Amino acid sequence: MYSTIVPIWFLFAGIALIMLGSGLQGTLIGVRATTEGFLTVETGLVMSAYYLGFLFGSKFAPRIVQRVGHIRTFGALASVASATVLIHAVFANPAVWMLIRVASGFCFAGLTVVTESWLNHLSTNIIRGRLFSIYMVVQLSGLAGGQFLLNLADPGGYDLFILISVLISFSVVPLLLTSNPGPVVTEYSKIQIRKLYNISPLGVVGTFGVGIANGAFLGMGAVYAQMSGFSPNQVAEFMATLILGGVVLQWPIGRLSDHVDRRTVLTGVTFLAAVAALLCNGLGAGSPRSLFIFSFVLGGLSLSLYSLCVAHLNDHLKPEQMVMGSSGLTFVAGIGALLGPFTVSGMMNWMGPDGFFLYLFLIHALIGVFAFYRMLSREPVPVEDQTPYVPLTTKVAPATAALVVESVVSDAGENEDRLDG
Repeated sequence: MYSTIVPIWFLFAGIALIMLGSGLQGTLIGVRATTEGFLTVETGLVMSAYYLGFLFGSKFAPRIVQRVGHIRTFGALASVASATVLIHAVFANPAVWMLIRVASGFCFAGLTVVTESWLNHLSTNIIRGRLFSIYMVVQLSGLAGGQFLLNLADPGGYDLFILISVLISFSVVPLLLTSNPGPVVTEYSKIQIRKLYNISPLGVVGTFGVGIANGAFLGMGAVYAQMSGFSPNQVAEFMATLILGGVVLQWPIGRLSDHVDRRTVLTGVTFLAAVAALLCNGLGAGSPRSLFIFSFVLGGLSLSLYSLCVAHLNDHLKPEQMVMGSSGLTFVAGIGALLGPFTVSGMMNWMGPDGFFLYLFLIHALIGVFAFYRMLSREPVPVEDQTPYVPLTTKVAPATAALVVESVVSDAGENEDRLDG
C-alpha cells in the first residue's frame, strides 16, 4: 500500500489543504455571521447555500474537466474559491454571503471531482476500497484540523479569511508538480430516486435524514457554540470533536454491520445518536468537556450512518445497479444537507441554542423509528449475502461513491470465488 500511495502523494496533499481551508471557512463564517448580527435564519440560509453550490458542482464539474482537463479545471476552480472567500471580509451582508457560498460549494465540489476521479484512475479494483478509506481519513482529518486554525487570529478580522485563501491557493501546487496526465471523466447514468425507494425505502429515507442531520451540525454547529457563549478555542474544539468522532467510529461500526443484520446496526446507531444528542442538550454550555465527549460520540455515530445506508441499499441491488444506486444516494444526501442548516436555524431561532441538539435528536429519532418499522415489514438479507461496508462521507462526488462501492463489492466477490475454487 505504501508503494501505491507514494506516486499519488500530490492528490492527498492537495485534498488535505482543501479540507483544511474548507473546515476553517465553514466554522469561521458561522462565528462571524453571529458577531456581525445576522439573524439565525439568515445564517442558516448562508450555510445551506454551500450545499446548493456543491450539488451543482457535482453535476457540472465533470463536463468542465472533459473540455479543459484536470489540472486546468483544478487551477481555475481553486483560484475562484481562493478569491471569493476574501469577499466575506469586505461585504458583511447575508445576500452577498449566500452568493459567495454557492460559488464556494460549486468550486469545492469541482475540486473534489478532479481529485477523486484522478484517484480512481490511478488505483485498481483490488486496492480502491482501501485507498479511498485512507482518502476519507485525510478528508475528515483535514476538516477537523481546520477547526483549530480558528485560534490563530481574531475571527472578527481579515487574517483568517486570508489564511483560507492561502491554503486553497497552495492546494494547486502539488498537482502542478506532477507529471501524471489526468484521466478521462465519464458521464454516468441518470439518477432514479423513485426506483431506489422502491428497492430500499430505508436506504433512501435514512440517507435523506442523515444528510439533514450532517448538514445541520456541520453548517450550524459553530453558530450553536457561539450562541452558547463559547470562546473561539472552545468553538474549534467542539466542531473538531464532532468530526473526529466520524474518523474513529466508522470502522468498528462498519465491521460490526458486516457480521450481523445491517438494519439492526443502523437502527441501533441512529437511536444511540438520538440519545447522545439529548445528553448533549442536557449538558449544554455548563459542562463543556463533558459536552465535547458526547459530541464526539454523536458525530461518530451520525457520520457513520451514511455509509450504513449505502451498504444497506447495496444489499438489495445487483452489481450492475450499484453505480446508479450509490450515486443516487449521494444526491439524496446532498438534498438533505441543503435543507439541514436552514431548518435547524428555524428551531434555534425559536428555542435558542437548545434547539440545535433537540433538532438533531428529532431527526435521528425519526430515522430510527422508520428503520424499526422497516425491520418489521421486511425479512433481513442473510449476513453472508450482505455487501461489504465501505466508509464514505456525503462530501464525495456521486460517481466516485458509485465506483468505490462497486469495486469493493467486485473485489469481495473475486475473493470468494478464489476461496471456493
